[in-house]
Amino acid sequence: MVIDPKAAGFSGEKLGHLERHLRDHYIDPEKIPGCRLIIARRGIVAQSLTLGHMDRERGRLMRDDTIFRIYSMTKPITSIALMMLFEEGRFQLSDPVYKFIPSWRSQEVWVEGTGANTVTRPPKRPMTLHHLLTHTAGLTYGGILPGMDQPVDDAYRAAGATRSANEPLATFVQRLAAVPLLYDPGSQWSYSVATDVCGYLVELISGLSLAEFFRARIFEPLDMSDTGFFVRDQDIDRFAACYVRASDKSLRLQDDPATSGYRDPPAGPSGAGGLVSTLGDYSNFCTMLLQKGTYKGRQLISRPTLNLMTQNHLGNSNLAAMAVGGFSETSNEGVGFGLGFATTMDPVAAGTIGLGDFYWGGYASTLFWVDPIEDFYAIFMTQLIPSATFNFRGQLKNLAYGAIAD
Repeated sequence: MVIDPKAAGFSGEKLGHLERHLRDHYIDPEKIPGCRLIIARRGIVAQSLTLGHMDRERGRLMRDDTIFRIYSMTKPITSIALMMLFEEGRFQLSDPVYKFIPSWRSQEVWVEGTGANTVTRPPKRPMTLHHLLTHTAGLTYGGILPGMDQPVDDAYRAAGATRSANEPLATFVQRLAAVPLLYDPGSQWSYSVATDVCGYLVELISGLSLAEFFRARIFEPLDMSDTGFFVRDQDIDRFAACYVRASDKSLRLQDDPATSGYRDPPAGPSGAGGLVSTLGDYSNFCTMLLQKGTYKGRQLISRPTLNLMTQNHLGNSNLAAMAVGGFSETSNEGVGFGLGFATTMDPVAAGTIGLGDFYWGGYASTLFWVDPIEDFYAIFMTQLIPSATFNFRGQLKNLAYGAIAD
């Protein structure tokens, strides 16, 4: 890999602050076990870092080809997959979801109460595929994420409507039909299982399993050979351990690679958070996004469709005004949401640089952003749950944009 900060329009000296910052504030104090980082601009890699350990218990150093759990960085891939089918005329964004999942025609909206005392009413408008892609469908995460408890979550648990890798997506989706919506579709924004439903729709509409669609239509064209829903036996020595921050601020092992659930192919692959990947593979995905849907001369999705996906779809509003629940992979002020991506609408309100960038992150503190104005992408990968522990995105954006020299 050729690394040339100057050709990419960066100050090499200022980019050096990135490594010092990560070592001094996170690696050496053992706040994270290790990490990988890449910054590329104008098609040129300006910075590539491989720091610390991928598995502290076994003394394994971080590798350039380390495999990470990317959790919700799966969501943009699923959204791209569904919009590929949109480009084939297989659905309209305005189509009601019940057109594809008939049992959802009778969905109700929660009014008050829980359990047998729950009061519901018909929705003011039907849920559409647009609502699913924008997280405005009225679904929640069923209370499985911190800061996300909602009054309908008991109904998720009662219906067994919680994601499990051990059951087919169709089973999960049918159970969701019995759960009341938190609000009228389109009226608010809540981080939710909506992208799992999008993954099911990819299967239903294409006739392929989600894993097969991803492989044939996205991963093979993008040379993403290390990305999938499980880790192959021959690759287990490249699979990072995952950690949580204990009450004493030390790192505690959360998922051991040797015994991880990612060792086996799931019966129900999660389009919302089920993938593992490498920094190199996800770089190819970001390169395609930055190149307006094209990679090595092959178009995966068109420029107009990608432009549609990366605009704010919350009308004249933003996440600060529409979001309910306390967990997300972005801050809310000055931020909009498109079809699978957040986007910076107002850098002043957001307190950050990057007008028009689009991005997301994952529960184990992985993140990426793509800035089409600066012709720039960055990816950071570590394995620390939850992602809200440290503001890696804000810090890395300050350092990266602060090193631009032209």
